[in-house]
Amino acid sequence: MARPTPLSGFPEWLPDGRLVEQHVLDVFRRTFELHGFAGIETRAVEPLDQLLRKGETSKEVYVLSRLQEEADRTAGLGLHFDLTVPFARYVLENAGHLAFPFRRYQIQKVWRGERPQDGRFREFVQADIDVVGAGALPYHYEVELPLVMAAALGALQEIGVPPVRILVNNRKVAEGFYRGLGLGDVEAVLRNIDKLDKIGPDKVAALLVAEAGADEAQARACLSLAAISGSDDSVIAAVRALASSHGVVSELLEEGLGELGALIRAASVRAPGVVVADLKIARGLDYYTGSVYETVLVGHEQLGSICSGGRYDTLASDGANTYPGVGLSIGVSRLVSRLLGAGLVRATRSVPSAVLVAVSSEDDRERSDEVAAQLRLRGIPVEVAPSAAKFGKQIRHADRRGIPFVWFAGEDGAPDQVKDIRSGDQVEADASTWAPDEADLWPRVVPAG
Repeated sequence: MARPTPLSGFPEWLPDGRLVEQHVLDVFRRTFELHGFAGIETRAVEPLDQLLRKGETSKEVYVLSRLQEEADRTAGLGLHFDLTVPFARYVLENAGHLAFPFRRYQIQKVWRGERPQDGRFREFVQADIDVVGAGALPYHYEVELPLVMAAALGALQEIGVPPVRILVNNRKVAEGFYRGLGLGDVEAVLRNIDKLDKIGPDKVAALLVAEAGADEAQARACLSLAAISGSDDSVIAAVRALASSHGVVSELLEEGLGELGALIRAASVRAPGVVVADLKIARGLDYYTGSVYETVLVGHEQLGSICSGGRYDTLASDGANTYPGVGLSIGVSRLVSRLLGAGLVRATRSVPSAVLVAVSSEDDRERSDEVAAQLRLRGIPVEVAPSAAKFGKQIRHADRRGIPFVWFAGEDGAPDQVKDIRSGDQVEADASTWAPDEADLWPRVVPAG
């Protein structure tokens, strides 16, 4: 068989990398559950007409041809490219069984047909949290959810993950300001403001004139709004001053500033320096209706947003009932790929085993198995040597696998002994009482270096 060629865009981690990913997932799950979010899992496939509701193209969706032939659906089926569309469908199908506001977290793989590049994959793990209401959802959830994400990502800093900045904006601020300037095509303005980091302000200004119907003064006012950022109430004052200088009077703008100010003030107390108002954040504002969030790793901003989301009012609706919500989504694979690729974190060993029980002879393997069973009953991860080779070879086998201790069963009534192969220390031990130090019991994820 020829040596297989890796498939671009489908990440596979080595065992130590998988331990890092599992640690990240465990931290997210624990944090979400601490805040009262219930875990769900949805099917991998959805009808294509539902997957394309948010404006994605068919090139982004993996169509399942066999299921498409078998399904009694003219639109066909595709793998979900995010967890939002499946969740909206899940809420509608199960509304009679859910207690609202419904707090959900979901950690699953998704598939997206895009060109693979640094941090972008065709198959990847995503972790979402949402709160959905029936008919209405108070604004305070728009304050709570980014702070939950700040707690989840902040809990990873102890293993060497860089700090994050959660950049926030509000659709009402942007739309109120643009309409107050006299610009009617808000979507075109947002679409072009979103290109600021890629093409710069001069080219964006030209696009606003060419595509959004702005004159030069209106275009420059839009760019001035996008340039405002900060982590305190000075942001609100700056927007009001800018609006006043351009004669903008808008109830929608004032409503949005009230909401944005409430978020900034709460974040300054609960997550100081983490949440920053950034008025150029525009991605997703075409379907979000209130707050919008993007998150970057400090020092790794070129990776792009690792966590984004916002408030939506019409994503889930059956015509008679509407379920507004607010949610955020973390690109787990994007985050883990940067942690591993940049050498930011490492696992203390690549296998769970803390102990290798040596085998003196194949006739005595049962004795080694008994020791392993005793240790496992006490919660100590153990494996038995694969062969009754010379003890030196068995020790080298443990060393290659990163196992810190080797256990030698006593012969002819002699006590058992356990050897720390890192220090060379060897002591008598009893399988009913001996245990490794807490730091050695399970592999840990720690800062690299």
